[in-house]
This record gives sequence, C-alpha cells and structure tokens, in this order.
Amino acid sequence: MRRRLVVVAGVGAGLGVLAAGATAAARYAWPAPGIEPSSGALVHVHVPRFAGRLAGVRVLTASGVPVPVRVSNGDVWPEHLLGQGERLLVEVTVRRPGWAGWIAGPRVRRTLTVTTPSVSVRSRVLHVRDGAPVAVGFDGTAKVVAVDGSVQRRREPTPVLPLGVVAHGTKAAGSVEIAAAPRPWQRLSTPVRVSWFPVGVSRALVASPAPGERLAPNERVTLTFSSPIGNAAPRLRPVSTGSWRIVDDHTVSFEPGGIGFPLGGSVRIVLPRSLRAVLPATGRVVQTLRWPVASGSVLRLQQLLAQLYYLPLRWASSSGTAPAATPEAQLEAALSPPDGVFTWRHAQVPQELRSLWAPGRMNLLTHAALMRFEDTHGLPADGAPGPAVWKALFADAIAGRRNIEGYSFVLVRETVPESLTVWHNGKVVVRSPGNTGIPQAPTAPGTYPVFEHISSGTMSGTNPDGTHYNDPGVRWISYFHGGDAIHAFYRASYGTPQSLGCVELPLPAAERVWPYTPVGTLVTVEQ
Repeated sequence: MRRRLVVVAGVGAGLGVLAAGATAAARYAWPAPGIEPSSGALVHVHVPRFAGRLAGVRVLTASGVPVPVRVSNGDVWPEHLLGQGERLLVEVTVRRPGWAGWIAGPRVRRTLTVTTPSVSVRSRVLHVRDGAPVAVGFDGTAKVVAVDGSVQRRREPTPVLPLGVVAHGTKAAGSVEIAAAPRPWQRLSTPVRVSWFPVGVSRALVASPAPGERLAPNERVTLTFSSPIGNAAPRLRPVSTGSWRIVDDHTVSFEPGGIGFPLGGSVRIVLPRSLRAVLPATGRVVQTLRWPVASGSVLRLQQLLAQLYYLPLRWASSSGTAPAATPEAQLEAALSPPDGVFTWRHAQVPQELRSLWAPGRMNLLTHAALMRFEDTHGLPADGAPGPAVWKALFADAIAGRRNIEGYSFVLVRETVPESLTVWHNGKVVVRSPGNTGIPQAPTAPGTYPVFEHISSGTMSGTNPDGTHYNDPGVRWISYFHGGDAIHAFYRASYGTPQSLGCVELPLPAAERVWPYTPVGTLVTVEQ
C-alpha cells in the first residue's frame, strides 16, 4: 500500500513539471505584440489575434522624460512636437485574455529604441542653367517645409522642393532660407540659406537683403558667393556696432548690434579685390554694395519731441509706461511706436497753431519743432530726421534732457493797424504794432519757421524802383521766409505797410521779441 502511494506521488510530481514546462513554453510561443516602423506615425503597434488587448503605450526620452502620445488604429502619434534625430524608448503593454493569461501570463511587454527621422538640405550652393527651374534637394524626404519663414505642408513627403522660380534675368541668382521636417509632428530644422547662381560664372554674389532694398536698422546682411571665399573679409561703411560671422566657406554675414545701422541713413559694404563678383541681377561686377536704412516713424518722432518739450503738446503712453531708457528699447519704439495720446500742454493755444497739428503725419508744426531740436544740438536745422537726429533724440530721451526754453508762436496781422503778438507757454508775452510789406513787395501770408536768428546783421537788396539798398547794423533779426524777417527798424510810425516784405518793429519791442524767436519758431502772417 505504501509503495502505491509513492508511485502516485511520483506521477503527480512529473505532471507538475510538465505543466510548468508547458506554461513556460506558452509564454514564449503565445502570440505577442510587435512594434514596427511607420511611414507617418512615430511607430505602429501590431497586436496579433489571441494576443490580447493593448493596455498601454509609454514613450520616454533618453533622459527618462515621458512623451505624451495618442494611439489610433495601432499608430502612435506624439502630441507635442519632437526634435529630429531624437532617441526615444517605446514600451508597449498587452493584457492577455483570462484563459490565456492563466497559461502564458496576464501581461506582456515589448520595448524598442527608435530615433526620430531627420532631414537636411543637400547643398547650400546651386548652379542652375539659364531658364531652368530652381529646386532644393534634401538628403531624405520632407513633409513640412518653410521657405523664408512661410510654412508649407506637402501632400506627400518629397526629396526635392521646387521653389517656383525660373533662373533667368533678375532671377538668374537668388537666395532663400529653407527649413524642413520629415514628419508633421516634428520641429522644423534650423533654417539654412540656399543660394543659386548661373552656370559658367566664375564668381557671382547674392546678397540678402538685395542691394538697394530698404534695410531695417537691426537686420542681418548676408553675402553668399558662388565659390569659396577663403580668408578675405568685407568692410562695412560707416562703421557700425556689430560683428561679422563666417556662416560657411561660401557665406559671411554681418549682425548689427546696439541700435544697429543709422536710422534714415545708408550702409555700404566694400569688397576686397579678391571678392569682387558679378551681381547676376545686373550683370555688373561690383566692389561696393549699398542699402538705404529705414527711418523711424513720424509718430515716434512726434512722441519724442513732445516728451522733450519741443512741441506744445504732451504725450502719454496708453499702457502708462513709456519705452525703457535703453538704446534697444528706443530703437524698437522708433520702428514700432507705442500707442498713446497727445494733449495740448496749455489751456490757451491759438487756433492758428492748433490747426497745424496732425499726429502721425509730417506737418509744419513737427517740422519746425525738429528744426528747433536740431539747432539746439548743433545740427543742420533742415527739419529732416536723419541718423544724427535720431541718435540725439535717443540720447536725450535716455538721459531725460528736456527743452527748458519753452515754446513760442508768433502771429502777425496785416489788418491795419498791423500788429505782432508773441504767445509763449500758454500766454501772450509781447504785443506790438509793426509794419509789413508794401503792395510792391508784400509780406507773404502763411506760416513759416524761423531759419536764421541773429542779433545784428546787414540787410541788402533791391528797391521796387530798381535801386539797391544796404543797411548795416540791423538789430534783432529772425528770418522766416526767404529774405523776410522780423527785426528792429526805425520808422516815424508803425501799424501800416511800409517795409519791403519784412516785419518791422520798434527797437524796444524787437529786443523783447528776439529771445522768443529762436530757429524753429513758427511765424504766421495773416491778412
């Protein structure tokens, strides 16, 4: 009896070993999920029949950071843009059916390390025959491309991108910036400049922006040559803050710094003899390339003149905060003015002065205020906002230097009795009888800025009868229109037309008026 029990026990143990072996074999032989490459998604997960159901997909970066994904019909799609050439770990978990789980285990996991695809431009310098289309080749296929920042999603991945340009005439050479991505869920590559040149030209040049185009003060200038440039370096004139950078063996660029190129000025790049090249757009060999530089906006010019007290107006930013007192912030504001509101600085402003104001447009009031600013800073008082003017405006805005002399306006009435009135900082400071021009040499009606301001001088010219006059030692002169000026001149009486176009005042009145009529002061003559 005991022997039979031993035999049965031995048989039971054998069956246990067989069952364990069968279970172990089932774990390996039972259908398992697979992770496969995908032509569109990150990967494709294949779950065979009877393998169970997909329980989860986890994607990790090389540093272990989870990547959000979604699964659709087995395709695994990243929910955020991924880089190119990025290594990722994909882990797939499948839950087996209950009966299969008893045999082969309840779960099965599979992992795969994948590298996201990448694509780059095959060549940055192209030589294209006249009349041929220009196309950029990639070392793979691209689904998304950007040409000069304009993004295109291609219907199908492409190894070649036609630019839609025929190499002929002014398009015989050119340059574009290209970025690409192999998949729509990837970030675009860093843009690279691709240039094309005519076949058969030993050395040609493409500049971006093209010479003659208006250049932003902080805009990079890039020069690409059809052949390697070696160690030769171009020179920038006038010298500006910034630096040259070698992009590749064909390309150099200049990156402006600080406030960049001179606002409203021009820039020249002088090529050394070894780099003189053909500009395909013109067919000429060039040594010097030129660009005009964009000027600041009229609106910002007015804002600064108001802030610095050269206009009879205040300006306040809509946000309550004016641009920062830095060159970079002032440059940005000059190119893109902040929103704000102008208000008259004084309650009592002559209507003749009010009618001259127009925010955002160059007008006589702004022109005259700019002349005043220029004269104060020792600049030619032409009322033109050139590079030196903007530089001085920025410097005063940053330092908080304001005009402390106030704002004046002169009104001359030709209605007898003729008179002159000076308005200064909201009130009348001088009122005097005066003489204007006789009918044969009238004082021209209108509004004019004072352009010359001298305490004494010689006035000469031709009388209506053809004789000449020469009057030395004339006092307190302010020229405002051609040879017409406000000045002192002795007459037996004042208040009627007696001059040859000037506004004559008694000496005491002229002396009082003169300090209020510096260069840029507006004089209105009314009939």
